[in-house]
Parts: sequence; structure tokens; C-alpha cells
Amino acid sequence: MSQVKARTRIKFCGLTRPEDITQAVALGVDALGFVMWPKSSRSITPGALQVLAAQVPAFVTRVGLFVNQPAELIEQCLPHLDLIQFHGDESPAFCQQFDRPWIKALRMRDDLDLHKAAQQYAAAQALLLDAYRPGLPGGTGETFDWSRIPATLEKPVILAGGLTASNIAAAVDQVAPYAVDVSGGIEASPGIKEAGLMAAFVRHVAQADRR
Repeated sequence: MSQVKARTRIKFCGLTRPEDITQAVALGVDALGFVMWPKSSRSITPGALQVLAAQVPAFVTRVGLFVNQPAELIEQCLPHLDLIQFHGDESPAFCQQFDRPWIKALRMRDDLDLHKAAQQYAAAQALLLDAYRPGLPGGTGETFDWSRIPATLEKPVILAGGLTASNIAAAVDQVAPYAVDVSGGIEASPGIKEAGLMAAFVRHVAQADRR
């Protein structure tokens, strides 16, 4: 899809602490992700989501990440979210039933046809492309072959998977994604963000955009 991209948007995912939200907002990050899947080392409860989301100011998107979870749980979280990220095997019909815009995460299996997936999830605001490891829906800390992403894909691309301050400039240069998504690459430990890594990541994205 042809689009004008003035800059690469940035999403920090796996936020669990108020101080990390404060730092991310100060750095100008566009979106903050909250993991609602209980098997993740970065997961939070709906009660914690309510507290953390209330700290996020206007014009910063609050994203809830779900993995094959009940509609009732998603509905419970909706008052505190601006966008839903479906990271499991959810069908397009399931994703479309909620009163929020949504994005669909796709793990880059060898047999994945991105053009077909873009048609299947045509109502999604974007496709988030992540590394594939059997048994893990995300958060692998691994990259994938970025050359597999078609330049003519019909949906905006959010690039994820093993991104760090060390490789993000190369990723932006090669892929020119609409947005990038980072979690482990800015952490001291799962769910605990590190201010220096957060700042370095944002700085390297901005430097790549200026080229």
C-alpha cells in the first residue's frame, strides 16, 4: 500500500511499571503495550492495567496484547485501551467484534503468505510481524529475515522481533516499516525497562529516519 511516512512510529511493549511509562512518554514514544496474556513474563492483571493506563497521557496509544483469550476478558480491559493487538490464532471475525481498532500479529513461519494474510485481516489497522519459534506466540528476542517482507504489502507493517538499539537503524533502513515494536531489547530484565536502552533505541530510530 502506498503511503507517506514522515517518520517511523515506535511502540514499547511489556510495560509493567509507572516509572517506565513516564520515561517512555518523555522520549516521545507513540504507543505503549500492556501484555494481558498470563503466561508471559511481562503480563499484568486487568487491575494493574487500569492503574497503569490511567498514567498514559493523551495522544499516546494504549495497546492491549491478547493471545487466544476470552472475549469477556478483552471486554473487561477495553475501557483502558485505545487499540487491541491480537497475538494468537484469532480469526478476523473474532478480532472485529470489539469496539476498538486492532492490529494482527503474525509470526513469520516459513509457509506464511503475507499477501494472503493481509487480505484475510483486511480490517486490521496494521500487521505486526514477529519472529517464529514453535510454542511461543512472541517475545522470543529473535529476529527474522527482513527480506521476506514484500515492499508492496497491502497493510502497514509494524516490525518486531529481536529489535535493539544495535540493529534498529539497519532494520529501518532495510524495511522502512510504518512502526517498530520493542520489548526485550530495552529491558534490564523481563518487564523492567532500562532508561538508557530506551533512550538509545529512540535515538537510533530518529537517526535512521533522517537518512
